[in-house]
Amino acid sequence: MDNDERVEIIIIDVTEIRTSKELHGILKKELDFPTFYGMNWDAFWDTITGLVELPEKLVIKGWDNIVRALPNDSEIMKRLLDKFNEDYPICKCTVEYK
Repeated sequence: MDNDERVEIIIIDVTEIRTSKELHGILKKELDFPTFYGMNWDAFWDTITGLVELPEKLVIKGWDNIVRALPNDSEIMKRLLDKFNEDYPICKCTVEYK
């Protein structure tokens, strides 16, 4: 992929996710985080703001499952993605929670 070309859309299916570790694992895999990703929300923020480029659009499929199974994690994740879009408008990533 050319360095100037952003991925248009990534769909992450979290329907079967039950633990925070599983959630971070799927985020790491689908968003192509580095192998040393720390599997926590501080590391998530550091990674999306300095190590990887988020797609133009991110679809989180099964979001209701995460809200029920991991209410704290879902709140933090949404807050960090919202903050990313506020702090880095030129790199905005539209997020759909389905």
